[in-house]
Amino acid sequence: MIDHSQTCRWCGQRTTESSYASEHDGAFCCEGCFLGYMSQQRSLRERDASQLALVEALAAALDAREQETGMHSKRVACHSQVLARHFSQDDDWLQQVYWGSLLHDIGKIAIPDAVLLKEGPLSEEEWSIMRSHPQRGHDIIAGLPFMARAADIVLCHEERYDGGGYPQGLSGNAIPWGARLFAVIDTLDAMTSDRPYRQGLPFDEAKAEILHMSGSQFDPRAVEAFVAEEAMLREMVGMKCAITPEPYQFAEIHKVDGDAVAYYHMKMHRGRGYHI
Repeated sequence: MIDHSQTCRWCGQRTTESSYASEHDGAFCCEGCFLGYMSQQRSLRERDASQLALVEALAAALDAREQETGMHSKRVACHSQVLARHFSQDDDWLQQVYWGSLLHDIGKIAIPDAVLLKEGPLSEEEWSIMRSHPQRGHDIIAGLPFMARAADIVLCHEERYDGGGYPQGLSGNAIPWGARLFAVIDTLDAMTSDRPYRQGLPFDEAKAEILHMSGSQFDPRAVEAFVAEEAMLREMVGMKCAITPEPYQFAEIHKVDGDAVAYYHMKMHRGRGYHI
């Protein structure tokens, strides 16, 4: 008599349910283990969906806190994936880069309204408070076990490759790789986006500035990836919704850390930008 049974790869029991054979290596799985596996995969998908919903809810809370109606956080999160995928296809790491980019400014939730929403120039004391937002953001999400590496990106997203950033003054490889990639994308979006007080720059002007800052503000490898992925990024930047800036009135030039910054009679964008 011919024995058509096989051994389940998971529990070791003999089974004749050959319909559950693996398509890849010919190994067999009994019905009980197969259904258990499918249930586990469903649970993992539900867990991933819940985690994503939590992260996006935090991002939405920040947008409401800053009275921000744009898509900056989601744009930089998606655009950062272009650079991240240039170097890796590891889903877990890519997810951490996405989350860290999406929530990079989450620490601003803890910044007082008088500072975050102030119209006009900040005092040195107020700038000190504003510069605390990376550490505050890290403190908010570091307690979530599934966001450990994302929390590092949040903490280091204002660092510079040459060590001139904050809050820790890290340089070079001491800055998490995801944060170094994010820095290029964050600046690209800031420079090419319309603000109430000025129009966004063309892609080519933003590109020239990023190339100029390679080795100082940005990791040269991140800039090389930016150049390699230029076609995709150019297309993605071009898809931004055009919003006509509100009328503005020039106020004054104010010195911040030795740089001249133009201020206008309306809420400023308190984040990474570029000086005049």
